[in-house]
Amino acid sequence: MHSMTTNKGIFKSIDWLTILLYLVLIGWGWVSVCGSSYDFNNPDIFSWETRSGKQLVWLGCSVGLAGMLMLIEKRFYTDTAYYLYIGMMFLLVATIFIAPDTKGSRSWIPIGSVMKLQPAEFAKFTVALTIGRYMDKYGFNLHDPKRFMHVAGLIFLPMVLIVAQRETGSALVYLAFFLVLYREGMTGSFLLIAFTAVIEFVIGIKFDQSYIADMPVSIGKFVVLIVIQLFTIGMALSYCKDRKAVGIISTVAVAALLLALLFSAFVIPFDVTIVQTFLILLTSAYLLWLAFHQRAMRYFYVALFALGTLLFYFAIHHIFTNILEKHQKSRIEVFLGMDEDVSGAGYNVNQAKIAIGSGGMTGKGFLKGTQTKLKYVPEQDTDFIFCTIGEEEGFVGSAGVLILYLLFIWRLLALAERQPDRIGRVYGYSVVCIFLFHLFINVGMVIGLAPVIGIPLPFFSYGGSSLWGFTILLFIFLRMDAERHLKEK
Repeated sequence: MHSMTTNKGIFKSIDWLTILLYLVLIGWGWVSVCGSSYDFNNPDIFSWETRSGKQLVWLGCSVGLAGMLMLIEKRFYTDTAYYLYIGMMFLLVATIFIAPDTKGSRSWIPIGSVMKLQPAEFAKFTVALTIGRYMDKYGFNLHDPKRFMHVAGLIFLPMVLIVAQRETGSALVYLAFFLVLYREGMTGSFLLIAFTAVIEFVIGIKFDQSYIADMPVSIGKFVVLIVIQLFTIGMALSYCKDRKAVGIISTVAVAALLLALLFSAFVIPFDVTIVQTFLILLTSAYLLWLAFHQRAMRYFYVALFALGTLLFYFAIHHIFTNILEKHQKSRIEVFLGMDEDVSGAGYNVNQAKIAIGSGGMTGKGFLKGTQTKLKYVPEQDTDFIFCTIGEEEGFVGSAGVLILYLLFIWRLLALAERQPDRIGRVYGYSVVCIFLFHLFINVGMVIGLAPVIGIPLPFFSYGGSSLWGFTILLFIFLRMDAERHLKEK
């Protein structure tokens, strides 16, 4: 009886504007799936034999699922968060072994002969719930290294398991959770670390096979190691405030590097990056000695930054060279401008650009897109569905979709900010960041501004797993928001 009374009160508190935006998005998404998957040999868009027919079923199930989620009290989610997380991690592990190979990935579990489910899509809401539940503890502070490592571990564990399924794109989505941590007080140093990682990846990979003059010195490796050393010196000056230590580190580094370059250029050519690596290790050892001698952890953190970024660079170099599949390496090389490859890895992006460009201002009209109807764009109803919107609906339709997403995300931000407790706020911002990541990367890769990592456009891309996953993610939050008045009382 109490539950029924509560649900009646909750009904009045539901944010109907967000639900309206959700319904418009999934409806527009279904129309886009119709356009991108239309088959002139089977023109019945409602037939189960067509993708549009299947998507309509997934859509109906999603609406029903949303309704059921709104009936479940927030307390259930908070009480079961850890159990849901553990269960999902076991499912991700099982997926590695039981999922059949699908285009090089082992991330889809067949459900009979009708559909396949991708656990990685459902793991997002369990991670969001769990970090929200963990951070909701009394006295929780992200500046506590132990607490931060626990939260980071909760995020990285599913990422590792999803990478083991050879589904790198889905794993990268989980990096969006770190934006939530920054909102909750994570130090800006981690943004510096992320920026350093991007520099190391782009420069280290792109210029790895370019060499300095006649010396056997990779420009990419040389520049990356200089960046690590400069950032380490900068952090030592900024956080440790020890000008003497910075002076010693800088003098030794500059003198040793100049001597190494001169020796390599005029005496015996050798790889100067060996000296650079040794200098970074020496700098780290000196900082660790200062941390022990002065009993100041700030030196330890700077040394950890130097060693961590150095290890990261060698790790990504090894992964790119020896672990990544050929098609994954090709995508990265095309994105970094190392290889045009318009007939290989760059084919999807080039065809998508042609499709979008051909749509003009108002588009060619529903089912009249030549690029998409003639199937020139691979995955045009999943990862590249935005090109169908651009071709059939033109700039007006594309802008309309982006504006609709902007309103949707803006509304979610407002809901997240008004949450009366930390678990609601953390979960709300997790929802916002996941949607933002999917939107920016998906649209970016279709127009050539982001690497092709194969992630869906929320509510638009064909597929039951992604549609249900996003629906669960959203409506758990809407139920939490609907209960805010109970907390406020």
